[in-house]
Amino acid sequence: MILIVFGVSGTGKSTIGYQLAQQLHLPFYDGDDFHPQSNIQKMKNGNPLNDQDRQPWLASLAQHISDWENEKGAVLACSALKEGYRQTLASLCKTNIQWVLLNGSRELLLERLNSRNDHFFDPQLLDSQLDTLELPDYGWTIDIQKSPSEIINKLLKLLSKD
Repeated sequence: MILIVFGVSGTGKSTIGYQLAQQLHLPFYDGDDFHPQSNIQKMKNGNPLNDQDRQPWLASLAQHISDWENEKGAVLACSALKEGYRQTLASLCKTNIQWVLLNGSRELLLERLNSRNDHFFDPQLLDSQLDTLELPDYGWTIDIQKSPSEIINKLLKLLSKD
């Protein structure tokens, strides 16, 4: 089973993804850990990534997803903002990916981003991510106003129905 928890920065992808992986006894991976240093530096400098910056990163993640699928599965936290990005991520997968979009208001996201002190993402880039986000018509969309434990419980209930 491959689950991808996605959305803009500040939605709690890493927190939710990690906790969900723990509950499902699956390995957890954070897409941010796979960015090349050039992408990290660009974001630290307050510059949004473009499709050219993202393509090698997405292709690398697609290969990892295929590898994880051949093992026992995994949970990946990844922005996956555009449909084309999600298609690249799924391109080498033989089974369906369960997509989980974490979504919330701009105000809540800014509040969360401004409270971070150990992340390379510049909060000023939030608007560029919100502008880039293409909402899917598949998967599950989860409101991030709930607590992480409430979100995890909801996801576990949804997974038990599948």
